[in-house]
Amino acid sequence: MSQAPDSAQDGAHDLDHYQTIAATPFSDAERAAVYRAIHERRDMRHFAPGAVSDEVLLRLLRAAHHAPSVGFMQPWRFIRIRSRSMREGIHALVEQERVLTAQALGVRQEDFMQLKVQGVLDAAEVLIVALPPGREAHVFGRRTMPEMDMASAACAIQNMWLAARAEGLGMGWVSIYDPVALAQLLQMPEGSYPLAVLCLGPVQAYYAEPMLQQEKWAARAPLQEMLFDERWGQASAANAGQDLQP
Repeated sequence: MSQAPDSAQDGAHDLDHYQTIAATPFSDAERAAVYRAIHERRDMRHFAPGAVSDEVLLRLLRAAHHAPSVGFMQPWRFIRIRSRSMREGIHALVEQERVLTAQALGVRQEDFMQLKVQGVLDAAEVLIVALPPGREAHVFGRRTMPEMDMASAACAIQNMWLAARAEGLGMGWVSIYDPVALAQLLQMPEGSYPLAVLCLGPVQAYYAEPMLQQEKWAARAPLQEMLFDERWGQASAANAGQDLQP
């Protein structure tokens, strides 16, 4: 009688094919630093005077470039905006969409217009994260989910966000603009897409909790409401007897 293969053992043999590094946990201090960056990261809207050195900026961009991507397609491109005139052009697009978004919100129009969106003008650095043309050629991981190029680029943004916190810098993701108009302003090729306007620079302090939560715009939902077992809506056993509050 044949014996069922030991999948764990087979997997170990498969791993021998690759160059590897040891799967050891971080030290307590290193692990705490990772979680601290995650929990203290904020979408910043208030920036202080000052600059970001080229050395630090390169570290942040390298962190972004080491993000995971579906099919290893690396669908991120970065455009550094340095001229005042270009910043003013981007800010004008943001302001135009901010008014239209406020009108679409109806009863919350006035609340929305009170939210600050000045980072494009105030932050030390402005970076556009864009998806390049030709992404349809990447079939691996995208045949049924073509939006995974956008998900991959979002991972790069998150890497940069966490690294910025570790560097003591603030970063904000601006998405209030017409992407077609922004692509035209930046003279981007057909088929590309401007996913994010990132404002980066020194800040006086970080919000103790997300700015929108402090503004009573929204609140972080309990993890219990978002954790299911086996199927949608089935409460997870992990919720029982544990404090999963944010």
